[in-house]
Amino acid sequence: MQHDLIAQARTWLAEDPDPETREELAALIEAGDTQELAARFAGTLQFGTAGLRGELGAGPLRMNRSVVIRAAAGLAAYLKAQGREGGLVVIGYDARYKSADFARDTAAVMTGAGLRAAVLPRPLPTPVLAYAIRHLGAVAGVEVTASHNPPRDNGYKVYLGDGSQIVPPADGEIAAAIAAVGPLAGVVRPEDGWETLGEEVLDAYLARTDAVLAAGSPRTVRTVHTAMHGVGTSVLTAAFDRAGFPAPVLVAEQAEPDPAFPTVAFPNPEEPGAMDLAFATARRAAPDLVIANDPDADRCAVAVPDPSVEGGWRMLRGDEVGALLAAHLVERGASGVFAESIVSSSLLGRIAEKAGLGYEETLTGFKWIARVEGLRYGYEEALGYCVDPEGVRDKDGITAALLVAELASVLKERGRTLLDLLDDLALAHGLHATDQLSVRVEDLSVIADAMARLREQPPTALAGLAVTSAEDLSRGTDRLPPTDGLRYHLEGARVIVRPSGTEPKLKCYLEVVVPVADAAGLPAARARGAELLAGIKRDLAAAAGI
Repeated sequence: MQHDLIAQARTWLAEDPDPETREELAALIEAGDTQELAARFAGTLQFGTAGLRGELGAGPLRMNRSVVIRAAAGLAAYLKAQGREGGLVVIGYDARYKSADFARDTAAVMTGAGLRAAVLPRPLPTPVLAYAIRHLGAVAGVEVTASHNPPRDNGYKVYLGDGSQIVPPADGEIAAAIAAVGPLAGVVRPEDGWETLGEEVLDAYLARTDAVLAAGSPRTVRTVHTAMHGVGTSVLTAAFDRAGFPAPVLVAEQAEPDPAFPTVAFPNPEEPGAMDLAFATARRAAPDLVIANDPDADRCAVAVPDPSVEGGWRMLRGDEVGALLAAHLVERGASGVFAESIVSSSLLGRIAEKAGLGYEETLTGFKWIARVEGLRYGYEEALGYCVDPEGVRDKDGITAALLVAELASVLKERGRTLLDLLDDLALAHGLHATDQLSVRVEDLSVIADAMARLREQPPTALAGLAVTSAEDLSRGTDRLPPTDGLRYHLEGARVIVRPSGTEPKLKCYLEVVVPVADAAGLPAARARGAELLAGIKRDLAAAAGI
């Protein structure tokens, strides 16, 4: 076994094109570190609907140039099998470690396979790549990013020619093509022959961002912005400037790309402590809003002044921003379909129904939301919003920030705030309070065990609320294809439990709906909502054994 492992590592080392990972692997072989080698060679990174994502390092279970070259070769073979020979593949990348190398390798493989390749001019937000695919008439796109994962991670996200992320069966077919790639020496990788795009593609994206705003709308709101050490600063500030908003005050420590993400434990606005520097900047600058993007700027977080909380600033939940943007679009006379994933608040459905608009619920992820026919607006509770589906069929943290700023400006002219509008929505539709129980694990068997336990012994009540129905989503429903998840409906509440598709996490999404008779009843309704959410979280953790 040990001999086989060393032999496998030596074979990998012989074809690894990257001096850095070669040195790393050679040292592990020399030291005879079979435990670490086993962790890297016990399988391969699996290509799924999120593409690839993993820790950087040598070996088939890590993200590295060898793995990326194989992924690119498999994607090229798939595209050619689909009759896309000679088609254009657009490649974007963020500012993480190795992202530029992975983008270059992808361009070389596509060129060598007889496709045309074009690489974005520099590290740019993921939505710019999603836009460029349709804008340039590409047959596919690749974005090298690990979004808001830890610094040592990177990833490889694949889009097809409609500009939306892959879904089954394409993911399985691409995975099979990757598995069929032989020795790396057989993958043709020329030194040149692909195009590096100019700034025109970014200019076209920025021109398109204007389309999300209403002509002549107020643009007065003052903001603080953090890019969370990612690639969002230059594009967001350019979009705000074009639109005529005051220039955002930047969180200086986090404004420039830095793959080490030195000021945050996890570069995700939802993680504890990630927004501390933004709030400190806001206390000095006294803006109307704080806007945060994640490192690849496809997500948008919003915080508002709130004297009732410690520090004076409160992060809005993704569900709250999702409902606010929906209400704003309804007031602007939007038509079409509003869509969200099953883990997001049911409030969107109520807003759409009252406005006489179509409404669809999808599986988790914008790969599903973007495919809804007639889509006008889609969102997901994890801070993702698609506000211009004709331009970007994916979540877009830049255009979402513009639309939030427009809404806040409209309300400001009326002497009102986003919190006032949330009160209006609670009075119109009931108080929809949401929360999440999220458990990060080292050992993935913990997640499998929790799911098995809940399937074998489903809870009959949570926080004193009876479970009225329990669905195992792995069997599919009349409206949803199968997915690994569980859904419980309770009296006045809903719970969904699922493994994360991109991180080693078990995620439980909780929602309670509390009726509110009048404005005077809002504080009590909020207290009741918080009490129920805490109780559901406690009882669900016990039921799952986590």
